[in-house]
Amino acid sequence: MCARIVAHWAREVLDGTAYGDYQSMGLSNGQYDILRDAVTAARPVRERQGTAAAHDVIGRHVGEACAARHHTGGPDEGAWR
Repeated sequence: MCARIVAHWAREVLDGTAYGDYQSMGLSNGQYDILRDAVTAARPVRERQGTAAAHDVIGRHVGEACAARHHTGGPDEGAWR
């Protein structure tokens, strides 16, 4: 669930079609951190290789980060995080 929703919003942010804060996106603060890191990693790839390659970077980055974050099954610093 984390990877799907964070990747969706990361692609929207990268493409410039998202607006709002993490709460309006339905993300926790930690998930939003993952989103921001993924978009930061994807921007230079988009410049060099195009949007499809950048979306691939987002998918990989978010998948790995969400798996690491939720390996114990839940948030580690309170429900909002």
